[in-house]
Amino acid sequence: MKLVDTHAHLYFEQYRNDLTQVLLNARQAGLEALINIGIDLDTSKMCAEMAEAHSIMYAAAGIHPHDVASIKENDLEEIAALLEHPKVVAIGEVGLDFYRDISAPEDQRKIFKIFLDWSLEYEMPLIIHTREAEEDILKLISSRKKKGWRGVFHCFPGDEEMAKAVLDLGFYISFTGNITFKKSSSYRVMKSVPLERLLIETDSPFLTPVPFRGKRNEPAYVQYVAQSIANAKGVSVESVAERTTLNAMNLFGLSL
Repeated sequence: MKLVDTHAHLYFEQYRNDLTQVLLNARQAGLEALINIGIDLDTSKMCAEMAEAHSIMYAAAGIHPHDVASIKENDLEEIAALLEHPKVVAIGEVGLDFYRDISAPEDQRKIFKIFLDWSLEYEMPLIIHTREAEEDILKLISSRKKKGWRGVFHCFPGDEEMAKAVLDLGFYISFTGNITFKKSSSYRVMKSVPLERLLIETDSPFLTPVPFRGKRNEPAYVQYVAQSIANAKGVSVESVAERTTLNAMNLFGLSL
């Protein structure tokens, strides 16, 4: 199988002592690529540097909605410069999150609008995070005068109705290890999404799939996400791997 983990955070301290082994595990599991996702300026820089050092890695640069409150002068300018890096393939992780009162909603909307415009300016896809802000983010995207943004709603949090709205806007939908959890509502939603619009991810080190739930997640475990999708759709895991890898190549411009 050829797999792509489209969303991981391998700069966290959980990988400080064994990153080399984690990447070896990923290769042995069939991963052709993984995308390391920034959440602020510092981690976005780290993602670009790590992608330079490891051929399997690509990077995304952006500011998570929680980190909007901590933006410093020139941060956006430096993020924009990172988008010119040859291994930075997306703007992310960006979006809206009203679940925790960390960044003011209006500030989040202001910064997300900037990233939306950058998606067109830099011809780069968006990696979108949303939580308890689904109505706002769909309205913001669909009501803007400009159209044609590309991207993915990562670790999809919504229901079937939201999934249809996201697909109608032209975005991909990605699922992580939570679809392997017993009685997962995301598993039901995933079944409604066509395979040609699906991506897979781990969101490492979070949301570790069964059978490793409760332990640190890592990109090698994306195979269990693929297997869960295969089970739901009644197809082979090889078919899921092939299609989701092609989807990742098309969205992020990966040459694998």
